[in-house]
Amino acid sequence: MRTNIVIDPDLLDAAMKAGPYKTKKEAVEAGLRLLARQASYREILKWKGKLKWEGDEDIDWTQPRVEDEVTPAERPETVEEPAGRYQVKAEAKTRTKAGSRARR
Repeated sequence: MRTNIVIDPDLLDAAMKAGPYKTKKEAVEAGLRLLARQASYREILKWKGKLKWEGDEDIDWTQPRVEDEVTPAERPETVEEPAGRYQVKAEAKTRTKAGSRARR
């Protein structure tokens, strides 16, 4: 979506230097993603201390259990598709300044 906004140039320069952003658009989009992520975290954190765990405290949940490991052939929902072959047409279409399409 195209939007015109006025952004503080010093703030935008600081944001572009803070990350690996090559364009202003990349910096603005990264900031918007960060805001959305922080809102999601706040939503999750509101449940802190309100949920009761009824399970084995000795299980390390960061590691998969051996019996949970399934080969791809054993997964019924997995679909193996053959690799596609694509060809690029030699004739390319471009747009002129007037917006109409023209062939080269």
